[in-house]
Amino acid sequence: MAEKSVGLIELSSIAAGFQVADTMLKAGNVRLLLSRSICSGKYMVLVGGDTAAVTAAVEAGCVDAGGCLIDSFVIANLHPDVFVALGRTQPAETTGALGIIESFNVATLIQAADAVAKTSNVQLLEVRLAMAMGGKAFCSMTGDVSSVQSGVAAGRAVLAEAGVLVNAVVISRPHPDVYREVV
Repeated sequence: MAEKSVGLIELSSIAAGFQVADTMLKAGNVRLLLSRSICSGKYMVLVGGDTAAVTAAVEAGCVDAGGCLIDSFVIANLHPDVFVALGRTQPAETTGALGIIESFNVATLIQAADAVAKTSNVQLLEVRLAMAMGGKAFCSMTGDVSSVQSGVAAGRAVLAEAGVLVNAVVISRPHPDVYREVV
């Protein structure tokens, strides 16, 4: 399945999260990207697929969520590098500058990572979502200094506009040990 879009549902109940994940997977031809409890006792379900299937899955999940729905979204035409960074389990090649953007929420961070990938010549290292971070999320990237500055600026603008920017930094020559902590 060639994923082009993502859909996310955030719930106030872990039990409802499992039920909604099942509903979403049965409602559309989607792939489960993440399904887990997140800080503050919430649950997050993230699926990928074509836009129509993701939309159908999110709509069905929202109906099944009852009074436990916190938030939901669909992002169409997500840059392929964001899918890679979402699922990264091995360290990526690290070269040049390091950029990190940090958000108070998951949904807007994914949108910011998409803006980074679409507007700058960087390699996304990781998109880390709400796990052991108090519900926050961050995206890291590498490349030449000007490209990383451009990527961080693009991501920062998305987060600032939504009012969820925590911080954004560019480290022009990071110590090699710093990269070990990123992914």
